Amino acid sequence: MPDVFGLRRGGRPWLPRWARRLTIAGYVLVLLAVAADVTSGTHVTYSPVLATLPVLASTGTRRATVPLAAGLGACAVLVALAFYDVDVAPAVMATAGGTIVAITFFSCAGVIVMAAQDRELVRVHTVAEAAQRALLRPVPRRIGPLVVAVRYVAAEAEARIGGDLYEVISTPYGVRLIIGDVRGKGLAAVETAADVLGVFREAARAESDLAEVARRLDSALARCPTSEEFVTAVLVGVPDAPGPADVVNCGHPPPLISHAGRFREVTPPVAAPPLGLRELADGDYRACPLTFDSGDLLLLYTDGVAEARDTVDRFYPLAPRLSALPTREPEAMLDELLSDVRAYVGSGLKDDAALLAVRRE
Repeated sequence: MPDVFGLRRGGRPWLPRWARRLTIAGYVLVLLAVAADVTSGTHVTYSPVLATLPVLASTGTRRATVPLAAGLGACAVLVALAFYDVDVAPAVMATAGGTIVAITFFSCAGVIVMAAQDRELVRVHTVAEAAQRALLRPVPRRIGPLVVAVRYVAAEAEARIGGDLYEVISTPYGVRLIIGDVRGKGLAAVETAADVLGVFREAARAESDLAEVARRLDSALARCPTSEEFVTAVLVGVPDAPGPADVVNCGHPPPLISHAGRFREVTPPVAAPPLGLRELADGDYRACPLTFDSGDLLLLYTDGVAEARDTVDRFYPLAPRLSALPTREPEAMLDELLSDVRAYVGSGLKDDAALLAVRRE
């Protein structure tokens, strides 16, 4: 399987099936040109077609010796055709030879540049993975009364992290969760996500009221003079003892909860502003109780899933498709859900997507 950079393991480039077929077709045309040259007599030559050999050979390799060997082979065939096509002007064969040499050098240079770019992408990939581990820490499969599963899919192939964030931590007040989406792009969005997670990890352990945790997150973003991003988020608190959970929705897509196998939206009774916009918008953060019994499953997600669209621009119907999935094991359910979303879209996701599923035991 190819990785996100189009490389197989070991650094060999991976070609899509259609690219391989086109390359094979190019080799076939070169062979047909050589055959036509031999069968058409000594007064006609198709030797300039040999200049395409180093270009074809450079497709699908990161070793400059491959197009170089193809160019040498093309020159050898050209010499043989020059002795055969005695009625062809020497200037024509010389021009073909010069073309082969020039394109061989060009193809070798292109392969060297692509190999250097691949090495740079691998370095970027390594840094991105390290940043992801620092920012989005691994979530334990079990924490308190919950079985937890998480998935993160970045829309950009070269970037493993983006503006989506999540965290699950154990606190003196039970297990607390957050999922959010920074309304921004690039490094600024990553920095904002890091700020939100840092404040959440401290405030979730210090504040008994989940709404106060949201207010501290909002204040932290509002105090940042260099950031123009805001964050939609959902905060959930699940007590260790049996009892209802608390939910604070800060302008985020509503979570889904499963009772008796069917999912429904957890819609807040009063709309609250996204984090960072409380001073500019009317409203405050309120913790709403949510019946979350043993065996129930709660799904938090970002709009990369809810706003995924098919080829005719229809949104992915998350709740009905989720209810139709055969499993309620969080890990397996998220894998099946992402596979279903990709099949529905028919291509890669257009936005980052984070999914956090928890089941109460």
